Amino acid sequence: MITLIKGTEAACGVDAANASTFGSATAVRLVNTTSTARLVTVIDEVGGSTTIGTFTLLGNTKEVVEKKSTEAIFAAHASVLGAKVGYTIS
Repeated sequence: MITLIKGTEAACGVDAANASTFGSATAVRLVNTTSTARLVTVIDEVGGSTTIGTFTLLGNTKEVVEKKSTEAIFAAHASVLGAKVGYTIS
């Protein structure tokens, strides 16, 4: 798999009010830059109160999350970074 970078990497917000859609992304690459596992939450919209889902991002790992363009992501710590991505098949 090749990752197509489509946006600038930024720290995740740490609550719903500071969540991000990462530029209305439908795929977001998340990386946990510390050795501590962090909870990641996907919600219905920035500032929203409906949780779509959560997962634990292990320390020093990365994951790509697929979501709707209006859904937003926040993490338990700003050490989780995210960037809008796409996929390409070569």
